[in-house]
Amino acid sequence: MKIVHVIGARPNFMKVAPVLGALRDRKNVAQTLVHTGQHYDYAMSGIFFDGLELPPVDVNLAVGSGSHGAQTAAMLTGIENVLVAERPDCVLIYGDTNSTLAGALAASKLSIPVVHVEAGLRSFNRRMPEEINRVVADHLSSILLCPSSTAIENLRTEGIAAGVHLVGDVMLDVLQWARQRLAEQPSKILEQIGLREGQYVLATVHRSENTDNRARLAAILSALDTLHERVIFPAHPRTQKIISEGGYTIGRHLHLINPVGYLDMVTLTQAARLVLTDSGGLQKEAYWLGVPCVTMRDETEWVETVAAGWNVLTGASTNRIVEAARSFRRSDAHPALYGDGRAAQKCVDLLPGPIRSKDAGPRPVQML
Repeated sequence: MKIVHVIGARPNFMKVAPVLGALRDRKNVAQTLVHTGQHYDYAMSGIFFDGLELPPVDVNLAVGSGSHGAQTAAMLTGIENVLVAERPDCVLIYGDTNSTLAGALAASKLSIPVVHVEAGLRSFNRRMPEEINRVVADHLSSILLCPSSTAIENLRTEGIAAGVHLVGDVMLDVLQWARQRLAEQPSKILEQIGLREGQYVLATVHRSENTDNRARLAAILSALDTLHERVIFPAHPRTQKIISEGGYTIGRHLHLINPVGYLDMVTLTQAARLVLTDSGGLQKEAYWLGVPCVTMRDETEWVETVAAGWNVLTGASTNRIVEAARSFRRSDAHPALYGDGRAAQKCVDLLPGPIRSKDAGPRPVQML
């Protein structure tokens, strides 16, 4: 059996890692890892490949940056060429990036089954490019691997029922692996930056709804400084460029740093007093690590974290962000969300073809 994985951005890298690991020992499976190059520099790509111990990619399309249309078109052409040459039995796509969309389009036009890992998420905000990517990818997929029952219900509402499976979230698999690695060899990121556990806030801002809207970004940056406590902000290169070229004011409490590797990011999250973010992945990681989260968006796909009392939505209002950051306290309850850390194995066992696991029992967390 031949499988092609299509990835291109940091969220994809985290999701593909445990699936590659779960397939590693299947002798009848040949895997091809295609990197579109959506995130192309070391800060956004190489550092995450190193941190996750991912293997070298088989194909790098190196599409680079560009408008959504231009970037997706270049990916579509490159992925199609790979699929025509490889003729895989299925194509695996991950999450909601432009690479996800391009992989789904290229494969479906060649009548190759599409398997969507992290299917069924909805923000119900069609202004978000990620929402368009999710909807189109799900409607083109043959097998939809969902992290929650909410995701399954979202698909059912849209008339998608065939091939839908609840598997949990592969990012929990990755986090469990990371915690094992950090127990063996702790990260030194706190010492390098001069941080003490529980005495700083961790912030990330990267979604276009926030970075491309001057009023929203200004309000968020103002809120981060108004907290009057140390705020560590690992900034996406695109966000750094927007802040620099836009002449935004960076207050003395806000510390912009370059993106860090996955293990360092887990360490920063776990030791933070609070997380402020517009990232979907970081909302979940904060929850799993027991850190309260303020989400600087008007909606979230991860509604379970809000219902559990560990995540609060503030939008981009300076006052609401500051009030939430100062007053929000973790809930006493912490129910298990998004599976048991074995989602990748469940994904693999649902792929088409004779690659089911002989041992359905628990397995240790495994990466490449």
